[in-house]
Amino acid sequence: MDLCPPIREMERFGLIGLILCEFLIAHVAGYPNGLVSSVCDTMIPNHNANSQTSAPPYTVTVSHTSFTAGDRITVTLQGISSTFRGFLLQARSLPGDNIVGNFEVTNSTSQTLNCDGSVGAAVSHTDRSDKSSTSAVWTAPAGTGNIRFRVTFVQTVPVFWAGVESPLLTVISSSTQSSVSSSAPPDTSPSLPSLSSSGSSPLPPTSVSRASCGLEKVCFSSPTDCDPSTMSNCFFMSSAPVSGGGYWFEISGPSDGYVAIGFSDDTQMGNDDIYICGMNSAGTVQVQHAYSEGKVRPRILALNNVEVSLASFSSGVMQCSFMSRNNISTQTPTRASSNSFYIFLAYGASVNGVIQFHGTTGTSISSTKIDLLVAANVSSSQSSGQSTIKAHGTLMLIAWMTTGSLGMIIARYLKVAAKQLVFGKALWFQAHITLMALTIVATIISFVLAFVKAQGWSYRANTHAILGCIVMILAFFQPFIAFFRPSPQSSRRFIFNWFHALNALVMKVLAVANLFLGLQFLDYTINWLVKVMGGFVGWEVLTLIILEMNARLMERDMKEEEVGSERSQSTVKTELILLLIYLCGNLTFLIALLVGIAQS
Repeated sequence: MDLCPPIREMERFGLIGLILCEFLIAHVAGYPNGLVSSVCDTMIPNHNANSQTSAPPYTVTVSHTSFTAGDRITVTLQGISSTFRGFLLQARSLPGDNIVGNFEVTNSTSQTLNCDGSVGAAVSHTDRSDKSSTSAVWTAPAGTGNIRFRVTFVQTVPVFWAGVESPLLTVISSSTQSSVSSSAPPDTSPSLPSLSSSGSSPLPPTSVSRASCGLEKVCFSSPTDCDPSTMSNCFFMSSAPVSGGGYWFEISGPSDGYVAIGFSDDTQMGNDDIYICGMNSAGTVQVQHAYSEGKVRPRILALNNVEVSLASFSSGVMQCSFMSRNNISTQTPTRASSNSFYIFLAYGASVNGVIQFHGTTGTSISSTKIDLLVAANVSSSQSSGQSTIKAHGTLMLIAWMTTGSLGMIIARYLKVAAKQLVFGKALWFQAHITLMALTIVATIISFVLAFVKAQGWSYRANTHAILGCIVMILAFFQPFIAFFRPSPQSSRRFIFNWFHALNALVMKVLAVANLFLGLQFLDYTINWLVKVMGGFVGWEVLTLIILEMNARLMERDMKEEEVGSERSQSTVKTELILLLIYLCGNLTFLIALLVGIAQS
């Protein structure tokens, strides 16, 4: 039973595959010339991908943190642990979030852009070469308030960080200009509030502890048995109501940047009330009140109605203890009155007092809503999202690197070597059906896992998600195509051969291209996943070339009756040896990628 078209037909399929690959490469390559004035407002590149939420491996530094009209300030973009290919730099006013001032470039890899008719209002790259640093000079306009420089860094097409900010730059009024030195700018971080001796509630102890958890206060920690008074490698928060309204909060965790707690109506970032225990630009710990509007840096609020009793950093552990009389989630006025929230516990880096993105690995979320007026020990759903995504990637790698590849190779090249009958069918056919069934099942499960993690279809779905859906649809129809195949003697058999083979080839090309896209989302933390995947593709292409040459030799030998039997047996043996060598190499690449996913 021949399920594959003749060799010439497969050569045509190979050409189609190359065309598809060229299309995919062109689709995801982006625009390397940096002329991105169309996205000045959002600073989000049109890459069909979402901004990363992890801590960016880049910093934005300035030559001065205070200025007057006409001052020239050098802004430096620097890679900490990674290079960047593209960037978009602007100065934004606070408040107002307007684009202000104009830039001059200092090197050939940068260019100025016009935004909303304003000349030189932004700076971007001129090519897609890897850059470890770049700088530009900004001239301060008259009549503006405080500003921050804001940058979008592009590492690869699907991997970018939007909204990376510099330290706050404060404008110096004319009345105070003479008393302020630009070489020694003032610390603009808010000072800790003084403690009030009045009030009906005593200050909590300065040592954060697990004592009275579940009895007098709500406690949430990672791991669940964390006691910050005796353990230095765990994260902890507690909340207890105080008379007169408000809560005592305790925060503790091993971080030299920040540890934060958040209260939300759901398990997604957005509309969340946040308190941050973090390092400021002066190198001391402070408490900040903030509000999260989504997967961007939270907006810092005025620290009103808050009394701080502890803000310390010792032996690598950051701790804060404070009372807040603010209502939780006051930024969502339509919310029903309730004291129940999902609790977030997050940590991450801080650069010059500005907190950086924590990513999913730096976040714990309570498994249910918690009533802050009822003392409890809270469990976490911290690792479920990470495990789901890792399982998704693992299944896709196994399906399209191993089972799918082996199933296709066996059907194409091992019909003679494995022609023995098993349950009335040739061994190669039974192996092909089994392996391709496993491939389709793994693809379906992987798709479901990704869909569940994303909580449905999103209008912001990126190229990786779209290609995944296409592969899923094609994989779903492939067994139905095979089920209704005509007999080998049918005059319409060639239609099935073409359709079945073409559908498999398109699935293979799209799936491998999508594996590259998926691995790029993780590659900025591992730095070798995409290279290993490229090595696997090269290994597979080399194996297919050798197998194809061997198949042509076998076809020629079978036409030579006098030597056909001897050389045919030799060629069959070669096929089995090549398959074994390919399988060993295949598993080596697969294991390396699975280890990388586990470490990501």
